[in-house]
Amino acid sequence: MNRRDLIAALTSLAAARSLLATVGEGRSQIGMCTFSCHQHWKAIQAGEPGVKFSDAISFYRYARKLGAEGVQTPLRSKDTNLAKQIRAFVERDGGYYEGDLRMPRNESDVAEFESDVRLAREAGATVARTVFTSGRRYEAMKSAEEFRAFQRQTEKSLALVEPALRKHRLKLAIENHKDYTADELVALMCKVSSEWIGVLVDTGNNIALLDEPHAAVEALAPFALSVHLKDMAVQPSEDGFLLSEVPLGTGVLDLPRIITALRKANPSIVFNLEMATRDPLRVPCLKDAYFATMPDQKGARLDATIVWVNKNPAKRLPPYVSGKPTSQILTEEETNNRECLDWMQTNLR
Repeated sequence: MNRRDLIAALTSLAAARSLLATVGEGRSQIGMCTFSCHQHWKAIQAGEPGVKFSDAISFYRYARKLGAEGVQTPLRSKDTNLAKQIRAFVERDGGYYEGDLRMPRNESDVAEFESDVRLAREAGATVARTVFTSGRRYEAMKSAEEFRAFQRQTEKSLALVEPALRKHRLKLAIENHKDYTADELVALMCKVSSEWIGVLVDTGNNIALLDEPHAAVEALAPFALSVHLKDMAVQPSEDGFLLSEVPLGTGVLDLPRIITALRKANPSIVFNLEMATRDPLRVPCLKDAYFATMPDQKGARLDATIVWVNKNPAKRLPPYVSGKPTSQILTEEETNNRECLDWMQTNLR
């Protein structure tokens, strides 16, 4: 190789490294999870007018129009043709599809779960989100023993699904869904120790369990397979505090710190917006019943959280929907999602 060829090769190598750095570190795919349009889905179920999508395919198209590259949503159908259509749209657009699956509780549920895994893969998913429970820990469980039973059930469910995930090469991202504290979920992931099972890191949920939000994200980041990106507002209340999703960049979270931690742990991670337009959630942590499932943790969690809430008043009025007509709620939900996607376009590139 002569000097001219060597310089050309080094120049090409530098350019390639620069491109890889840009793709790997400077750009993330962005999209929406289904709950970001929770009010629209409720309106569909109620037969309300004015909705802009009705199924997984039209939701994907709607999200693309708002500025998303992809979606995380259930297929809501067993039709393989629908799954193939979603895959065709994704491949055409250069977007993505992440699945959303229901966990089996018993051996009798495994066959249906595996069928849903196959459909998600047919639709192009390599990652699917799931939750252990739809209820909040402090509302759904009334004692430490109830929580221990819940833990045993989750471990059983994970053991049931792992073979199907491995067989079909689908990664399952378990959302921190106001059930496990960050430390408890880390311990579970270490116990399961499967490359096919990890965490969907919701950036705001663990505030409801009195985890410091940035520390919670950083603890879960090594297991992150997907993200629900949200910003949060807190307001003191007589029995604890109120917790709200708010447009990105207007809340209390240090989003650059959170994004950096997640990207460092998983450079290819997808950021799904979850901007829930709804009334603030009540977190009744000043009531004794709140700590029924974690009686030994009150002293370590409560005082620090209340101080943090009081030091971080909401920057603007959080969303609420009570008393508003459906048409107004749907308009406000879309406005909030557009504002958040604009923020993501600017800050995740």
